[in-house]
Amino acid sequence: MVVTLDEIKKYLRVDFDDDDVLIRNIMESAQTLCMDVARITDEDAFEEEPCARIAVMYAVAYLYEHREDADHHQLVMDLRSLLFGVRKPGF
Repeated sequence: MVVTLDEIKKYLRVDFDDDDVLIRNIMESAQTLCMDVARITDEDAFEEEPCARIAVMYAVAYLYEHREDADHHQLVMDLRSLLFGVRKPGF
């Protein structure tokens, strides 16, 4: 993972452990989503990208805060903007 649970909890300003499992699951989904948007399949290569941490943290925060009403299309569009510089060419 490009970020740790502690880093994400500080970013989210969560100071309790009740949501740790939820946050970990969101972290995994967010990183997978960011890698898909960037079209990068190698986790190590993705982690080396300077914008990877910010993109994953943004996605986790969005999915955590909007877990009831997330607009996934808008999230993907936002991530495309964040990851534009590293996004691999299409198929």
